Amino acid sequence: MNSSDISLSIGILGGGQLGKMLAQAGADWNLDLSVLEPAVDAPASCCARQILGNFRAFEDVMKFGLDKDLITVEIEEVNLEALKQLKSLGKKVYPDPDSLALIQDKGLQKLFYRENNFATADFILIDNKDEIIYLLAENKIKYPFVQKLRKAGYDGRGVQLIWNETDLIKLFSEPSVIEHKIDIKKELAVIAARNSSGQVVTYDPVEMVFHPTANLLLYQECPSTLNNLQVEKAKNLAAHLISKMNIVGLLAVEMFLDQEDNLIINEVAPRPHNSGHHTIEASNTSQYHQHWRSVLNLPLGDTYTHHHSVLLNILGEKGYAGKAIYKGLNECLQIPGIYIHLYGKKETRPFRKMGHVTITGNDMNEIRNKAETVTSTLKVIA
Repeated sequence: MNSSDISLSIGILGGGQLGKMLAQAGADWNLDLSVLEPAVDAPASCCARQILGNFRAFEDVMKFGLDKDLITVEIEEVNLEALKQLKSLGKKVYPDPDSLALIQDKGLQKLFYRENNFATADFILIDNKDEIIYLLAENKIKYPFVQKLRKAGYDGRGVQLIWNETDLIKLFSEPSVIEHKIDIKKELAVIAARNSSGQVVTYDPVEMVFHPTANLLLYQECPSTLNNLQVEKAKNLAAHLISKMNIVGLLAVEMFLDQEDNLIINEVAPRPHNSGHHTIEASNTSQYHQHWRSVLNLPLGDTYTHHHSVLLNILGEKGYAGKAIYKGLNECLQIPGIYIHLYGKKETRPFRKMGHVTITGNDMNEIRNKAETVTSTLKVIA
């Protein structure tokens, strides 16, 4: 690499909390960063130049990208046709638009796993809810099952569990993936990184616990309770998948461990991910610095986890909507080993991601006790 590689003009599609933390990491190297985001005063605007515009709109993405040397994303749901055209004009686009197209469509994603012998839940692709009713009557779908919208699902939206006939009223009518419900022992995630030279590194798996109805991550622990062999299998699976998908950047691989101890891929995200926030304080290289190393084709950083951690999402409290007020912040800031990240979203609403807290240490029981204190103390109200 020569010295000009980090002086590129870089554009990020999306200016939410992931864009903010990418920009914070990029500031360490004085990267020339702009974000395209429709929301005024978006979280990333404190750390990068914000251009108002819709990252899903062809014209906005084209206009934004024409004077950039490199374009990357903090959200998958971006305009692919504009990215393909920008790539044809010689712009560096990471992840590649073809890889993004695969991941944007959960149906194509599932077919990719099947065709490339990656273990995933049994599935059927359907066009509408009438087809689901027919397949249930034909005994080709059985309760309980999971319905996922093929496109536009994000942060728990577009995913639902159908337990019985009473739940059919909830069915999405759009094209969907119907999955057999896995009997899950653990929910896990592994973040892999790959640069354009083909170097790949992986982080240790995290173990995740989700909100039972909102499908949002409540908290995660690192290290996981996997044994050493399972850890290596999970990391190798993520490393194999990021190469097979030809991703340059990050790939967060969410997976299940079933009751027979099989590792099964759930879905992936080709960007920084909630499951990697803890790496800011608990790893030698944060996922955000790793993303820049990857897309700039720099040597990838050491992923060693030097502290145990629990990560908590700060979610808007149920029953509150309006200007965000952080209750219990002072009390939590007095506890050692606690790192509070507020995303800068002015308005709260139920279950909206408003920030996260990472608790680090060397004793997992002590960390869990601190996590319980934070959970009961720190509230986002209006």
